[in-house]
Amino acid sequence: MKILVTGFEAFNGEQINPSEEIIKALAETFGEELYTLKLPVEFREAEKKLVEAIARLTPDITLSLGQAAGRECITIERVAINVDDAKYPDNFGYQPEDITICEEGATAYFTTLPLRGILACLAENGIEARISNTAGTYVCNHVMYQALHLASTGYPDMKAGFIHVPYMKEQTEGKENAPYMELSEMIRAAEIIIRYLKVS
Repeated sequence: MKILVTGFEAFNGEQINPSEEIIKALAETFGEELYTLKLPVEFREAEKKLVEAIARLTPDITLSLGQAAGRECITIERVAINVDDAKYPDNFGYQPEDITICEEGATAYFTTLPLRGILACLAENGIEARISNTAGTYVCNHVMYQALHLASTGYPDMKAGFIHVPYMKEQTEGKENAPYMELSEMIRAAEIIIRYLKVS
């Protein structure tokens, strides 16, 4: 089984992105059993790199990871919507407002990953997680939408989905009451999810 896991570079003034650190750790843990890809926090370039990677690898599963400030635990996204609407510019300076991602695409796509199974597997291992019903309208949602659109239109055997992770502890300095999760715990959660997906 071929699994592609993507993460993002730092953005919005941050010096680090936990999703990038997680995919680095996954690459070390799983080696050639897993494909990882760091995406830029740029709407157009992230889409381009994702499309290229999926075309090259034809993975059975594409799992994307991203940072969600303000969330307290691992959140498994249920749905991606067909709109880009950014509160702040991406790393290229692009700030879309009410822009349709794909004119010929569906209004929304639901994840094709086993939400409840992932949730139960994490709970069995003592990791707090929940299902989220909004991936936002920033680059994370854009990437999730594009992966599912590709699956729907050209890669019918590929499953795809998105998981948001909280801040790392180091990112909360100067941010009063900002929730976080230890990176080691997020890495452990990602490893558990990958192992679960390999057999589910």
